[in-house]
Amino acid sequence: MTITERRIAGPERPGGQGLDANQEESGNRAIAALLTDPVRGEQTDLVITYRDAPDGQGAYEVWAKRGMIRFQRFYEDSGGYGYRIVEQIRDDPIANQDPTALSTLAAELAAGAASGYSGTDPAQAFVEPEHLSYPLALERIAQLFDSPNAPDIVISPKSYAFGRQPGQHGALDVVQSRALLVLSGPGIKPGITDAICAQVDVAPTLALLLGLPLIDGKDASGRTSSERGVKPDVYLKRQDGKPIVEVLDLDGNGQPQSRPERVYIMLLDGLSNTELQERLEKDAESIPNLRRLVERGTMFRYGTTVTFPSITWPSHNTLGTGAWCGHHDVVNPAYYLRESRKTVAPQAMQFDTARFLGDGVETLYEAMHRAFGRWDGAKGALTASINEPCCRGAGHSTLDRRIVGDAGRMKEISRSHYDGTSRRWKEDGQEGVYRYSRTDTQGLAQSLLLFGDESHPPPILTYHEFTVTDAVGHDYGPHHEAIGIALAETDKRIGEILALMERRGLLESTLFVVTADHGMAPIDTELAANQVQAVLDAGLKAVIPAPLVYLLDMDVTLEPALDGRTVMVTVLENDADARGEKPPVEGAEVRVLGDQATVLGEGKTDSFGVAGLMLPVDADPAKLIVSVHSDRFNPRHLRLDGTNVVAELRERLYGS
Repeated sequence: MTITERRIAGPERPGGQGLDANQEESGNRAIAALLTDPVRGEQTDLVITYRDAPDGQGAYEVWAKRGMIRFQRFYEDSGGYGYRIVEQIRDDPIANQDPTALSTLAAELAAGAASGYSGTDPAQAFVEPEHLSYPLALERIAQLFDSPNAPDIVISPKSYAFGRQPGQHGALDVVQSRALLVLSGPGIKPGITDAICAQVDVAPTLALLLGLPLIDGKDASGRTSSERGVKPDVYLKRQDGKPIVEVLDLDGNGQPQSRPERVYIMLLDGLSNTELQERLEKDAESIPNLRRLVERGTMFRYGTTVTFPSITWPSHNTLGTGAWCGHHDVVNPAYYLRESRKTVAPQAMQFDTARFLGDGVETLYEAMHRAFGRWDGAKGALTASINEPCCRGAGHSTLDRRIVGDAGRMKEISRSHYDGTSRRWKEDGQEGVYRYSRTDTQGLAQSLLLFGDESHPPPILTYHEFTVTDAVGHDYGPHHEAIGIALAETDKRIGEILALMERRGLLESTLFVVTADHGMAPIDTELAANQVQAVLDAGLKAVIPAPLVYLLDMDVTLEPALDGRTVMVTVLENDADARGEKPPVEGAEVRVLGDQATVLGEGKTDSFGVAGLMLPVDADPAKLIVSVHSDRFNPRHLRLDGTNVVAELRERLYGS
């Protein structure tokens, strides 16, 4: 079968994401504004969308000043998705997808120098797009638009142009999208590996090592094993990744030579992979416990590629489900729900946010309980989520307010460890960093009680977030010397956990995963960059939880009468509500314009969103434009045959 015969695979669950026919005008205006705004245009790297097409030939689009591509996704016969570029103008802005690029601090500094910035000061080593790569770009872009929670447009800022903090993340580029990864314990071949992997590969790797059964679940293409005509071949309800077999010690049947009895995931939030490598090379004595885990395990030289956007809540849940954020539905720290017309912000809420995770995925906790039962006081498995945003199904879950053990005792342990917080944070006026360090102390207390209390079994799966590294990376910068203090703090907490597990005889039978949720790039704070503001400055109406843009548009239908003098205009909201219906737009101003923009007829829509207009007897229908305006939605301009009247975006951005 040739590639042209393969079945196109657009967004899996259409629900308004991307640009449809009613958004040609607003979508093109928004893309142009983001790339041509006199301030924000220079800060914007990529503008990304999916554009629907009535002939089934919709495509994903990536726009940049240097060029654009349109690409399609199709079903692979062997499972999963394939991708092909169907249009390109000038340079392909994401042509470089090398996952090994900028893999050391020295390489980041060299890229900064090549970009015209500092090659010696990491805080000023800003990297321009031509010196970056975009690993797994096609897959990571397409997956986002599989969720009905996805935006119409998503922006990937230039690596150094994202907000007011010295360190930031969220973009598609390799620096912000690479997370560290270390696997240490039974079933792992020790050493440093050049294996390339993605964040979605971690969960199935752990599932294999822990002996979870293969099930009739969905692979990366959203099709179950039976739908693909094969035997059960995934471990999770939705599994976008595959086990990282290159680092596993397997027998001739592909099974581990030894298996861990439990897994402990230690997520050092926001810690740069290159920063950890630098510390291990030049200051390893300050982090002896992390060094110990690295030396007894395997460290991924190139880390692992995270979901897009490369932001906390989406990434944590991707790691815990084995599914990209477009499949688990937590697509951003904050995002817009079209059916309810509300913006939700799981990251700002922190507590009780497991409900935002989609039904189409399964957390590792849920998979463990499916296979081994749930601890009921006598039998079954215990799982634990410690200060971790991915928490649905965990037996112990801080952010779901579900605690195993004596809460009073946890507070006592926390208080006894408060001196582990560096005085530096208070002295520098960094109250936020200080609070995050105290949060990590509370997390340590939970771990010590969970593994020290012999009235229940030790958790078979523990997913533990350490937050102070992220706070310092944001507020000081990803390579600031304060990172060393944050790492030393974290290392001491890890050391206490390891020491307790060793005393209890649990250490050697535990697989430890040391990872992060995303990378971190130095930011030019003088820019105070906020690219999505360009959309509002252009006069467009939108909901914009950066880096996502949700355009507020109207569905306009024109019905010219047979007499040639009457046209009925129906104006509805473009996004369906919770009942699946598009409400009428009452009071929209409707005008018929002539070839010189002369108003030939005007009126307002009624409570049904309908207006009737009379046309002049001598009017040339081919020269008439229906203009529709509303205080709440973006304007529409259409010809009487219903076609959009829009400037050619390609010509505007790239010339003829």
